[in-house]
Amino acid sequence: MVELFSWLFGQYADYPALFIGLELIAVIFGVASVLLASKLNALVFPIGLVSTAIFVYLLWEWQLFGDMFINAYYTVMGLYGWFNWSKNKHTVNARKKDNSQNDISIEHIQSSDLPIMAVLASGTVAFVALVYYFRPVINNNFSFDGAVLGMHLFTWVDYTDMLTTALFLMAMWLMASRKIEHWLLWIVADAISVPLYFYKGLTFTALQYVVFTLIAVWAYYELQRRYRFQSHAAYA
Repeated sequence: MVELFSWLFGQYADYPALFIGLELIAVIFGVASVLLASKLNALVFPIGLVSTAIFVYLLWEWQLFGDMFINAYYTVMGLYGWFNWSKNKHTVNARKKDNSQNDISIEHIQSSDLPIMAVLASGTVAFVALVYYFRPVINNNFSFDGAVLGMHLFTWVDYTDMLTTALFLMAMWLMASRKIEHWLLWIVADAISVPLYFYKGLTFTALQYVVFTLIAVWAYYELQRRYRFQSHAAYA
């Protein structure tokens, strides 16, 4: 048991207490935001913004720039999603003539969404690849002196980061747009992120993604049920 604990959390021995505390706070707010998302509660966005803002800072300090970009994007899309969900809720409530409701209408993905997703995915992969290509320069205080560049320096972690970043960005956009299928992308990306973050030495964050994966599976089936109820109510 001691060896398992040391394997999981031993890397934190060299971390400043501030970083450990901030990571825990970000994880708690992150889990809370996913739970709120599964309940279609618009508070998912302000709660999530706390988590993503903290992770932007931590990931910059840890020089995990692909992950940092994900969380910076989450922050921007969180603001958009907060506005979009709130506007949709008011529209639904006005239609029902009942402002006491907290309903958010949800939709299935449409063919018109696919080009946007393709642009997001390709743009994300290109951007993250560019960041990792110039990582030696970034790590050298943005100086080219002595920095060696090349695709041959890329590791499997870098390529996995490109994949998960693309999946996360598409999922976040679909979530902000109230598309049910965003949970399918979260499931895949969260599951990949569990071993990835263990490898990176961020055990608390890896455990967070275990929880995220389980919540995402449940939430996908729950939203399917809500969509059927929503469709029946519309024709009632």
